[in-house]
Amino acid sequence: MATDTSRGPVRTFAEDYGLLVVAAGFALLGVAGIALYVFGDTAYAERLLERYGLAALFLVFVLEGAMLLYFAPSEALVPAAVAILARTGGGYDLPSVAAILAVAVAGATVGQTVLFLLAKRGGREWLLDRPWFRVSEDRLDRFGHMFDRFGVLAVPLSNTLLFTRGMLTVPAGVAGMETRRFVALSALGTLSFEVLLAATAMGVLELV
Repeated sequence: MATDTSRGPVRTFAEDYGLLVVAAGFALLGVAGIALYVFGDTAYAERLLERYGLAALFLVFVLEGAMLLYFAPSEALVPAAVAILARTGGGYDLPSVAAILAVAVAGATVGQTVLFLLAKRGGREWLLDRPWFRVSEDRLDRFGHMFDRFGVLAVPLSNTLLFTRGMLTVPAGVAGMETRRFVALSALGTLSFEVLLAATAMGVLELV
């Protein structure tokens, strides 16, 4: 596809790579926090996690929702957060688990909504032309057909399933789905998925 020569170099870089630069910054913050917890002063790291842990988790889930989480599998995020932030000597701090779930749902929904609005405004071809958008055209077509077949209910359903999370975001935006409805259904699907993950993680951690 031809390059738009009317754009200046700064605008070109910002549009093509700006979101990726921000994503890299968030990723470095998350990795730094984990490294401090694992390799550094444990007491100091725990104080940092108490202060910044959920904020860092929120930012990582924004990346996951926007389909920019290239450095870690999204399915590992809530189990890891439960193990690090909510596990106590006698079990789990349920308010902390609830906070983790709330942050996960909020972050993922924000990220998906941003991608949804980009698809709604820029269109399918615009997204496919972005270097940070890693979904192939064939895969996007498959999920577009799924949205055409099942309608808006495909959004929460896809967010509940392991290998389809977020994949209905772009088809929903391209189809012009109402934004508030998308936000509600996206959040509902993410909540059901993350609750299942958290429950599974808590059960597994009790066995080890």
